[in-house]
Amino acid sequence: MATNFDYLIIGGGMTAASAARGIREVDPKGSIGMISAEDHPPYNRPPLTKKLWYGKSEDTIWRKLPEKNLELLLGRRVISLDPARKQVQDNANRSYGYKKLLLATGGSPRHLPFAPEETLYFRTVEDYHTTRKWADQNARIGVIGGGFIGSEIAAALASNGEQSVTMVFPEIGIGARVYPEDLSRFINEYYREKGVQVNPGMGIEAIDHKGSAFILRAKDGQSVEVDHIIAGIGLIPNTKLAAASGISIAGPDQGSGIIVDEYLRTNQPDIYAAGDVASFYNSALQQRMRAEHEDNANTMGKAAGMNMAGHETAYNHQPYFYSDLFDLGYEAVGRLDPRLETYSDWKEPFQKGVVYYLKDRKVRGVLLWNTWDQVDAARELIAGGRLYTDSELKGLLPKS
Repeated sequence: MATNFDYLIIGGGMTAASAARGIREVDPKGSIGMISAEDHPPYNRPPLTKKLWYGKSEDTIWRKLPEKNLELLLGRRVISLDPARKQVQDNANRSYGYKKLLLATGGSPRHLPFAPEETLYFRTVEDYHTTRKWADQNARIGVIGGGFIGSEIAAALASNGEQSVTMVFPEIGIGARVYPEDLSRFINEYYREKGVQVNPGMGIEAIDHKGSAFILRAKDGQSVEVDHIIAGIGLIPNTKLAAASGISIAGPDQGSGIIVDEYLRTNQPDIYAAGDVASFYNSALQQRMRAEHEDNANTMGKAAGMNMAGHETAYNHQPYFYSDLFDLGYEAVGRLDPRLETYSDWKEPFQKGVVYYLKDRKVRGVLLWNTWDQVDAARELIAGGRLYTDSELKGLLPKS
């Protein structure tokens, strides 16, 4: 016999927490069920590679949920969804019915097929605890990947006195898939000055055991010996449940997520999707996309919850994202792709400035490098859709 809810949320992350609060803003009494594969209630993920390493208490990461008429079902994984019967089943053979359903299933870290079982794919609060133990033991830690997770965890470890942090990645520089080449190469040297061993152009193809240690081996014969491995090589949206239930999935050029309309509805009645897993139409960029960042999880989750509860509002938010790299930090909006034309307006080269990403002379993305309080202005530039010359971009946004 199924347990029935007015609103059922599959997922227990930031998107799910925001959705529950969005539901409560519209419907103060409806029953909410939240099924999460994790053993912890919802928490903020960004502090796991940021503020927790700089003195912030772990008590601050936990998300506030509605206190009444919400059932949190932890350590459970939904294995089937029947849209016709409006019912799901979990891995313990329990069934749950719903009136409205939200898929906030997020994504899973991409794995290296040849990596040993001990490899840590940094994602959860347990991963943070494990990494803390390694740091306390002065272990040699190898970080595979130079993207968001790799750059942040390497900086966090080095900032906490870890003397043996090695980064390896196939690109020319840290963040090379986001930053212009000159900035990416600068960050390599900046990390080295902070004590991190940086190995660009090192694509790992094998990992061997050496006693209790590991040898990371590259295609060109380079190798690095470490005690522990952290891999941050991207996220795969969790769409299998949706796809098996007849829900439409976007192609790779649109983020490979669950397709939603402007109200975050899927093609199946009364089923919504939001957060990392959702492929939505960004009206400012005029393209369908996914966004794997905190702002999108919070704003889209809330919008989905409110829409499920009957307050229909189109989601046309331009999400922003941010990162902290030692003493450098940034906020960014739009499409940050170095394959686009870029124009860098530096107040101080590589220390403070604005990088514009353009297509056909229209601003498609803005990187605010150590430049603050300009996110809304950047959004307006992208949404405006006008053409800019380099001379017009120079000094366009204040670099305060």
